[in-house]
Amino acid sequence: MAFQLTAEHEMVRLMAQDFARKELEPYAAYRDQEEIFPLEVIRKMGELGLLGMMVPSEHGGSGAGAISYCLALQEIAYACASTAVTMSVANLSCEPLLNFGTEEQKASFLNSLACGGKLGCFAITEPGAGSDPGGIRLKAEERDDRYILNGSKIFITHGAYADIINLIARTGPEKGNKGLSAFIVEKGMHGFSVGTKEHKMGLRSSNTVELLFEDCEVPRGNLISRPGQGFKIAMAALDSGRIGIASQAIGIARACQDEAVRYARQRKQFGRTIDSFQAIQWMIADMATGIEAAYLLTLQAAFRKDKGLPFTKEASMAKLFASELSNQVAYHALQIHGGYGYTKEFKIERLYRDARVTTIYEGTSEVQRLVIAREVMRG
Repeated sequence: MAFQLTAEHEMVRLMAQDFARKELEPYAAYRDQEEIFPLEVIRKMGELGLLGMMVPSEHGGSGAGAISYCLALQEIAYACASTAVTMSVANLSCEPLLNFGTEEQKASFLNSLACGGKLGCFAITEPGAGSDPGGIRLKAEERDDRYILNGSKIFITHGAYADIINLIARTGPEKGNKGLSAFIVEKGMHGFSVGTKEHKMGLRSSNTVELLFEDCEVPRGNLISRPGQGFKIAMAALDSGRIGIASQAIGIARACQDEAVRYARQRKQFGRTIDSFQAIQWMIADMATGIEAAYLLTLQAAFRKDKGLPFTKEASMAKLFASELSNQVAYHALQIHGGYGYTKEFKIERLYRDARVTTIYEGTSEVQRLVIAREVMRG
């Protein structure tokens, strides 16, 4: 059965492509080298409706849907994977409020996040809690009309620039995934500060930091849903986040393939261009086939989300396959470049570094396999 994109889908994709080629690609290498977070560019993306694409217009979003989101994110990632992860997390940060927030919370926070007036991030990971949210130790103690937070989060994407942080903390004595709750923390709240900035192998113009909470006072009204709902809220948001990372991985893979084809067409060995060699052609064929498969898996997950159907399994399949595929494509594309690909003179060196983390964040490949197996065996 053919999957037919609508005229609106194509319009969104072309808009994102035009923006990415003009605003991102010319400066991506410099920003990567200098670790520059492109805040002003992110603001422009918000004005274009790229930061709240799955949020209805009545709540400040563009209401474009998950399929349009995937297409746009691929184009952003093709030009600059660092900016793509910021776009992905900004959209992800809307999900808890959209699906579980009160009308007052939506009016106070979601509208500004979805239209790009404020930048949001999502904070789960801690030093002892990565793939296992049950290890979360950040404590939220109820006191009078507020909660007092103590602890830390690590590896938080654009945490130093976020105006609103959606986070998961422990409110109950229960161990594991029980006793977790979701909160909204605002920049400037007493007791909240930004800690260590990470200097990463790839995605170097994406800000990644530690967040610190020392007797951080959060109003009771900033609790999302009810106490004890944190794990459920986090998992629902991560399903959407995995569609985003799959799309990012596809964008990186497409860029790798194009760089490989471009280089192979002009590089000569043994008296002819290397694109004439079967070994190179087979690499390109495998790249193209894998990218198409990842693309269709991701669209399937997005389609189910747009239709309101369960998509946990499909999102994990898309994320697993696309991220592993992106690393394979980056490997072969750099191999085609030979020694030149190992130098910063060529774009493939940056793409190779950027691809690596896609199998790690938003749930490692190993975690995705656990999720998929659980869903399949559940029937």
